[in-house]
Amino acid sequence: MDNSEFGSGASSALGSLIEDMQKMFKTVSRPPVLLAIGGIGLVLWLASGIYMVGPGEQGVVRQFGKMHSQTGPGLRYHLPTPIQSRDVVNVAGVRRAEIGFRSEGGQTRVIDEESLMLTGDENIVAGQLFVQYVIKDPSVFLFRARDPEQILTTAAEVALRNVVGRNTIDFTMTDGRFQVQEQTKEQLQRLLDDYQTGLLATEVRLLVVDPPLDVKDAFHDVVRAWEDRERLIQEARGFAEDVLPRSRGEAAEVVRKAEGYKEQRMIRSQGEAKRFLDVRESYEKSPTVTRERLYLEMMERILPHAEKVILPSQSTGSVLPWLPLKKMQAPHEAPATTMQKLKEVKS
Repeated sequence: MDNSEFGSGASSALGSLIEDMQKMFKTVSRPPVLLAIGGIGLVLWLASGIYMVGPGEQGVVRQFGKMHSQTGPGLRYHLPTPIQSRDVVNVAGVRRAEIGFRSEGGQTRVIDEESLMLTGDENIVAGQLFVQYVIKDPSVFLFRARDPEQILTTAAEVALRNVVGRNTIDFTMTDGRFQVQEQTKEQLQRLLDDYQTGLLATEVRLLVVDPPLDVKDAFHDVVRAWEDRERLIQEARGFAEDVLPRSRGEAAEVVRKAEGYKEQRMIRSQGEAKRFLDVRESYEKSPTVTRERLYLEMMERILPHAEKVILPSQSTGSVLPWLPLKKMQAPHEAPATTMQKLKEVKS
């Protein structure tokens, strides 16, 4: 029933009730004071049905204890008690639930009965879950479940245990933590809908998922060892990624130089072979001239780098044994000393 229909029905019922009361007072002879008191009481009783629904709230009207209608924000009216009554529910306010811990006076107290749970690989972890929720359907919230908020707390614990029990401890504590959180939220909402609580889970945060305190230090040592292992693997991969391209580049450079040297040697060898064939052809045509030319070319290459000694043509063979050629060829000997010795030999 909407607000207009409810308002018209309430007005007609109120009008008929007032007419019946007036008829009753007309048929009975009472003193004026009693009539006035009765009239005031009647007005107060009728006025008790006036109520206000604020912003972000929703009113639920009960008639003889059963759900009758819902009203939105504004000034509203229902028939007085015991005919009708009302509940004003805050549907905009965000509520919270804590699973595995309780916040008291700025401090956190761990609830082991709620936090300890078993993972899929048979390890024990301590989980703490924080849930924010709102009332999405006031009529369902008020009439379908006896204690919807307690149901939410229990359902959140059940959902978290179920999700953690399907995953390993490493997945739950590291890479899969966000997935565990989202799966817990989805399963929690399904349970809330199945139990008809009228609640909507707006946020689910997995605050803590750690080993129990008794083995926490030892477990963290193992985790740190795995982290060191992964770090060393990444460093080795980085070193390989740095060295391998450089080595490939150096190898390619060596191959390129070898190919260049190969081409150079082949071209030179082909040129020398062609030159030899040309010389052979010239030699076959004129052997004497070719020998003289080759001899002169050889001398042209050798003599510029050789020490030369000139002797007169009339010198006898006795000169050669006394000619100090080795001393003349010594690089440290002064030119004047060499010339003096040559004069002595000639004389």
